[in-house]
Amino acid sequence: MVRLIRSITKKIVKNRLSPQSEQLVVRSVYYVAILILFITLLNEFGFRLSAILGAAGIFGVAIGFASQTSFSNIISGIFLISEKPFKVGDVVQVSSNIGTIESIDLLSIKLKTPDNRYVRVPNETMIKTEVINITRYPVRRVDINLSVSYDDDLHKVKEVLLELAESNPLALKDPAPLFFIDKFGDSGIQILFGVWTKKEDFQNLKTSLIIGIKEKFKQENITIPFPHIFIANAEELKNESTS
Repeated sequence: MVRLIRSITKKIVKNRLSPQSEQLVVRSVYYVAILILFITLLNEFGFRLSAILGAAGIFGVAIGFASQTSFSNIISGIFLISEKPFKVGDVVQVSSNIGTIESIDLLSIKLKTPDNRYVRVPNETMIKTEVINITRYPVRRVDINLSVSYDDDLHKVKEVLLELAESNPLALKDPAPLFFIDKFGDSGIQILFGVWTKKEDFQNLKTSLIIGIKEKFKQENITIPFPHIFIANAEELKNESTS
């Protein structure tokens, strides 16, 4: 009977609500149906409803403090459904976790990470924590921070990077690639190179750009500087200074 009610509810709300709202309504109806069925069965077996409600009241007081978190999660879930900052199928970052949203429930959000881990995030946490919706918009920008030697020609560096973006089939022409000289670093000049792409091509473009930059810089004799560490024995330095 409960499964039948759940099936009918699915058919009624299908294509009328967003996937997350549909899921919330179906599960709410499912839980209410189970509760009604449970009370009905108790009544059929001779349990008085007044006694059940009295016991439930006492039990409710006992677990009242414990249920505060659950109630808060339910309210937070309702706010998330109404605000719609994300939907099932979006890729989001919550704290250190990045994953695809598999379900939005009354109490929590379920994520599947790229390395196939299951992450459950309480709705209250989703309300209180900064959530980044990585796939909200159809295009993303791949930002690559790199450093070049002070001896290199910056105009040539810019030309090489923009040619790499122009020749890459995953890079979008509009918006145009970005080239910014950020600052003078300890080992070289810091540069920000940004290229726009479709959100589904983000990681592939990033990988191909990094490979292309390394190979092209080697061909053009452009140096990517890195810190050098010099380790010396104190006794040796003392001997050298006295010799």
